[in-house]
Amino acid sequence: MTHALIWLRRDLRFADNPALQAAIDLGLQPVPVYVHDTSLQTEGSAGQWWLHHSLAALQQELRGRGSDLLILAGDSLDQLQAAAQACRASHVFWNRRYEPAAMERDRLVKTALRDAGLEVESLAGNLLREPWTHAKRDGTPYRVFTPFYKELLASTPLDMPLPAPVDLPPLPRSLPKGPGLDALGLLPAIPWYAAFGEHWQPGEAGAWQRLEDFVSGSLVDYPDNRDRPDLPDTSRLSPHLHFGEISPRQVRQFIEDRLRHTDTPGLVPAAEAWLRQLAWREFGHHLLWHFPQTAEQPLDPRFEAFPWREDPAGLRAWQTGQTGIPLVDAGMRELWTTGWMHNRVRMVVASLLTKNLLLPWQAGAAWFMDTLLDADLANNTLGWQWTAGCGADAAPYFRVFNPVRQGERFDPDGSYVRRWVPELAGLPAKWIHQPWAAPANVLHDAALTPGASYPEPIVDLATSRRAALSAWDRIKQRPQM
Repeated sequence: MTHALIWLRRDLRFADNPALQAAIDLGLQPVPVYVHDTSLQTEGSAGQWWLHHSLAALQQELRGRGSDLLILAGDSLDQLQAAAQACRASHVFWNRRYEPAAMERDRLVKTALRDAGLEVESLAGNLLREPWTHAKRDGTPYRVFTPFYKELLASTPLDMPLPAPVDLPPLPRSLPKGPGLDALGLLPAIPWYAAFGEHWQPGEAGAWQRLEDFVSGSLVDYPDNRDRPDLPDTSRLSPHLHFGEISPRQVRQFIEDRLRHTDTPGLVPAAEAWLRQLAWREFGHHLLWHFPQTAEQPLDPRFEAFPWREDPAGLRAWQTGQTGIPLVDAGMRELWTTGWMHNRVRMVVASLLTKNLLLPWQAGAAWFMDTLLDADLANNTLGWQWTAGCGADAAPYFRVFNPVRQGERFDPDGSYVRRWVPELAGLPAKWIHQPWAAPANVLHDAALTPGASYPEPIVDLATSRRAALSAWDRIKQRPQM
C-alpha cells in the first residue's frame, strides 16, 4: 500500500481527525508526523509543557493501535519532504490552522510539496465553521458577537464527528529516526511548572475525562456559577481544545447526546449557555482570519494614538501578583502556579493593566501567551482587545472593572483570594478585597502589616479610573475607520 504523511500540529487526537481519515478513505497507510519547527514557535513556556505531555500521550495511544508518532525537528518543508521520500509517500494531509504566520507557512509548504509531485490536501478539523464562511449580508465580516452567533446557529447542520480508526499499520522502517520527544527541549530547565501536573492531564484521554466530569457534574450550575472563581464550575477544556486533543464538534455532539438522554432540570439552558462560550472561540478565529493585523494592532484605529504609559516596575508587579489589589494578585498567582486563570478574573486583571495602570494591552497579551496553557492567538487577542476597548464587540472604554466590587460579588467569602494570596487569609470577608481600608485592629488580628507582609496598592483605583477616562476623551473623536 502507498503511504500518506499525516502532518499533526494542533490536532493531537486520534478520533475526529479529518486528515487521518482522508488517508484511510483513500486506502493509504497513514504515517503520523509531528515536526518541531522552531522558526515558527507559537507556544509559550507553559504551552510547551503541555505540548510535551500531549505528544507523549498521543505517541502512547498510537503505539497501542499498532502505529507510532514520527517526531522530527527542523524546517517543516525539509522534514516533510525527507519523510515523504523515505517512505515513498504519495500524499500529505493536514488539518488547517488559522494564525497568519501558520497560514503563510502552510501555503508555501503546500505549493512546494505539490511541485515535488505529491498530492497535498488541507482539511477543516479544528473549528465548527471555517472563518471565511461567515459574512454579513453586505459581504463584510462580523465585528459583533451576537449576530455572528445567530448566523452560526442558523447555518446548515454541522458535520458529525469522525470515528476513531480501530488500528493502524506500523510505520515503515525506511523512515528517518527522529530526535525523540525529550530531545526537543520543550520542558524548561528550571521546573517552574512543577505544579501543573497536579491540575491537568494533557492528552486525548484527559480531554474526554474533563468533558465527562464537567457535563456530569457542574454543567447544570454553569449559568449561576460561571463567574465565580472560587467555585470549580467551568469546564477548563480550553487547553485541550487549543491543542486539538478534542474537537469542538466532538464536544458539541457529546453534550447534545447527553441532553437527549437526560431529564435533569435546568440542564438544557445550562448547556446552551456553555455552548455559546464555545461560539466565542469561533468568533475569535473569525476575527483573526479577517483582521490578521489585530494580533499586534488595535482593531479600532483610534487607539493607535492612545497615550499608553511605560512602567516596567508596574508591569512586573502585575505579572508577579504583587499589585496590592487582592483579586488581581490572586489571579496572577493562580496563572503562574497552574497555567490557567478563571475568565472573570482574566477580565479584571486585564482591566487593571490597561485602564488603571494605562499599560498597553499588547504587554498583557504577551504575558498571557507565555504563561497560559490555553494561550491561543485568536482568543487571547480577542479577549485583550475586548477588555482594552479597542477590539470587536469591545467593552466600552468607560467600563472599568473595579476589582474590589468584582471580588465582593464573585468571591463573596474571599476563599479564592485566601487560596492564592495566603498573606490575607486571616482577614474577614468584609475586608479581604480591600485590606487597605481595614481598621487597625482587624489588620492586627489578621497579622497583616500593609507594605510589609502584603504590598500597598500600586495604584489608586478611583484616581486611575478618572485618568483612563481622560485619556479616552483625547482620542474618541478620531475616525474609527
